[in-house]
Amino acid sequence: MTDAPHHPIQYSDIERARERLRDDVVKRTPVERSTSIGELVDADVHLKMEHLQWTGSFKTRGAFNKISQDVADGVDEFVAASAGNHAQGVALAATECGADSTVVMPETAPQAKVDATRDYGASVELVGEDFQETMAHAQSLVEGADAEFVHAYDDPDIVAGQGTLGIDMYEDLPEMDTVVVPIGGGGLISGIATAIKHHDPSVRVVGVQARGAETVHASLDKGAPVTLDETDTIADGIATGGISELTLRTIDAHVDEVVTVTDDEITRAILLLLERAKQVIEGAGAASVAALLGDDLDVAGETVMPLLCGGNLDMTMLQTVLVHALTDRQQTLRLRVQIDDRPGEMERLAGLIAERDANIHDVRHVRADESLDVGEAYLLFRVETNGAEHAASIVTTIEGAGYTVDDVTRGT
Repeated sequence: MTDAPHHPIQYSDIERARERLRDDVVKRTPVERSTSIGELVDADVHLKMEHLQWTGSFKTRGAFNKISQDVADGVDEFVAASAGNHAQGVALAATECGADSTVVMPETAPQAKVDATRDYGASVELVGEDFQETMAHAQSLVEGADAEFVHAYDDPDIVAGQGTLGIDMYEDLPEMDTVVVPIGGGGLISGIATAIKHHDPSVRVVGVQARGAETVHASLDKGAPVTLDETDTIADGIATGGISELTLRTIDAHVDEVVTVTDDEITRAILLLLERAKQVIEGAGAASVAALLGDDLDVAGETVMPLLCGGNLDMTMLQTVLVHALTDRQQTLRLRVQIDDRPGEMERLAGLIAERDANIHDVRHVRADESLDVGEAYLLFRVETNGAEHAASIVTTIEGAGYTVDDVTRGT
């Protein structure tokens, strides 16, 4: 396949970017076959483990490709705006090239990503409640200065650098039928799609956006980038709220299909990867697997490579995901039991729950509720179970002992 003359990113740009990358900055990440996920979707699934990159994501590829060239041209200071992964990529690339970097991050950025960015050598400024404010401040820092701004996706050198991952993926599995790639600003999928389509135009390239940050469909329909005023998704790595003219043109030229996934679907994918693949993947990175598990993408009978592009999952977010998943599976059960408020009732109920081999995580005694008569109370139990059948047996046991029980797991 030959690149169209009007196309902004050429395969030759990606080849040159690959020649610039150093093994101590960007490593070749492995591919692992997942029989368990494959069985769920009736496909031969091979996970591309880019989350095992030095910084936990692919971002160093593009950052190093750009910064190494600019340093050779005499630039020694760089500025970027990022919620986390691009920040770390820029920090590491600049440090390895002997340059200084300043990264502006939202005030809400996960502390782990802030600390990692500093550890890689960047100066970090926390500015803005949303990314638009963060970006505006970062761009103001280069006005009238000698510093170079490093955009996360609206830069041909960045896109070409990300495209080196596409070459790796094709070489890893040339027989693949479909590759699934998360989309934020579109730089990653633009580079990957350009590389893969160069080698084999028949490979289907599918992009995935979080539903709360979806912009590609509207941009393609309009023929120009559409920007959201705000985004709402747990996948902060792809919550850019917009793509660029550069990435829109490349997506239009080389990407076959774009699907969306919900936060619930992303959460289930994170947990599935944790349990079955033994990999800790952030929301953006898990979006590709979420797409496989969803209803909008059919890969039955195919050889498929979903890209796990990031593994920087904040521990607070991991806790949130686990609580949500355990609740969804009814492995965490919240029960409100009405009692006569007299000594021994809590002990009796605890005994009934213990009879079903369940563990009480905590219990709360409520007397001040307008629905209660004088002398009545509620006991609110949070119980750890083995799943839906176990949860149902606990409720049945308590009801069989004469108590009124309400399952308030999703209502509190």
